[in-house]
Amino acid sequence: MPDVTGDFGHIPVLLDRCFALLHPALTRHRPDGSGAVLVDATIGAGGHAERFLTELPGLRVLGVDRDPTALDIVRGRLARFADRLTLVQTRYDGIGTALAESGYGTTESVDGILFDLGVSSMQLDRVERGFSYAHDAPLDMRMDPTSELTAAEILNSYDEAELTGILRRFGEEKLARRIATHIVRRRARTPFTSTAELVEVIYQAVPAPARRTGGHPAKRTFQALRIAVNGELDALSAALPAALGALRVGGRVVVMAYQSLEDRIVKRTFAAATTSGTPSDLPIELPGHAPQFTLLTRGAERADDAEIQRNPRSAAVRLRALERVRATSEPARKGG
Repeated sequence: MPDVTGDFGHIPVLLDRCFALLHPALTRHRPDGSGAVLVDATIGAGGHAERFLTELPGLRVLGVDRDPTALDIVRGRLARFADRLTLVQTRYDGIGTALAESGYGTTESVDGILFDLGVSSMQLDRVERGFSYAHDAPLDMRMDPTSELTAAEILNSYDEAELTGILRRFGEEKLARRIATHIVRRRARTPFTSTAELVEVIYQAVPAPARRTGGHPAKRTFQALRIAVNGELDALSAALPAALGALRVGGRVVVMAYQSLEDRIVKRTFAAATTSGTPSDLPIELPGHAPQFTLLTRGAERADDAEIQRNPRSAAVRLRALERVRATSEPARKGG
């Protein structure tokens, strides 16, 4: 097994489990992965991709990330695999376009897909990006630095109702209206420019008893702003159907989510994909109504204590996986 941290200091979450789940799909053609394609839809620093490329010397990998800095890092880190690694800068809901432009095709053309959602530890560690409430930095929060919307623009220009909606929907913040009121009141004096200014206002808005429970009082607000800036939930809702459509029969997808809003979308999409369209009171499967996918996990899998101790970021992870068992055009057999 390769050194998965190297000089990067980032330990891939549930690396062994991801490899075990995807390995059967990637070695169906040949034991070394020849003839198989893996899409790492959130390649980040390349920790997961490195494991697959190292242990399966015939495998081809399409790595996708919206962050050009991440792609620069992984391009250097995995330079020795350049003949088998294609990198594309796009948000993961652009997976279909990335596949088409890379010559793989968008329909039943790949064998494995991996999503490691949310903000990466690499991005959190870059203080200037403004993702963390623990360090003072510009209110940016863009995963793609070339995109236009920033956290500062949201805080300084959205009205109180819009701010309340963002905090409530994307942060599940119970004090959303109270925090939004304090934000609007503060920006009337001076526009927000830094994360420390926002943290200070949140402390003023959240009553002392509430500050003593549920972790850092700014956690949910920062999550909400990050999701809003990057359109994360809309991107995920679009990316998952595209990913499922790209899988060959026998292909597998693994998704790791780190907060309930993401996991809810994954759970709902996977449930629909693995549910028969035949009415439950009929004794046989109607042609064309059988599910095209089957679940590989019972519910959401979590990291064990050993993994969490080794890699604290894994404490929040929820992993779900499924496999394509039937082609889109394949009719169902009698009896399912």
